[in-house]
Amino acid sequence: MTDRFPTADSVLDALTKGGGGAYFGEPVTVLEHSLQAAWFMERKGGSPALVVAALLHDLGHLLHGEGEDAADRGLDTRHEELAAEVLAGHLPAAVIDPIRLHVAAKRYLCHANPRYFAGLSPASVESLALQGGPMNDAEAEAFLALPHATEAIALRHADDAAKVRGLAVPAADAYRERMVALWS
Repeated sequence: MTDRFPTADSVLDALTKGGGGAYFGEPVTVLEHSLQAAWFMERKGGSPALVVAALLHDLGHLLHGEGEDAADRGLDTRHEELAAEVLAGHLPAAVIDPIRLHVAAKRYLCHANPRYFAGLSPASVESLALQGGPMNDAEAEAFLALPHATEAIALRHADDAAKVRGLAVPAADAYRERMVALWS
């Protein structure tokens, strides 16, 4: 299989060129959402790996080819798995695991905190139903035992916050050095 993203720059290029489209019922584009998530993570003191994970967590939305109406058609695109798959082998588990687990983190938070569910955007509530809904006790316990589950929860909070129309944040190039440092 051909390496879809042989360099960190190729990922940034895909994000900046392909991320200008609507973000699944939210008031921002995929690129705006990704940049905001990275910025929020950085402001919360996230490690370089977690900032990069926040930047790339929704890369799978640019790759699945199902269109913005996938949830309306009842499809879970498993974008988190797709992003983790194409980035695996280039980035460490400290980046890949939170990306892979950010949907599970939403399910966990809905289980652990009813107020969290009440604060989800309508689009996020719709996708939650397709992603399995809130976890049960056993699923929550298993999730918390996974490596990087805590980081995935932090990523989830940045993901939820990153839907602000018109918010001025740094461009993708601001994260290039961190990506290159982590890339192999």
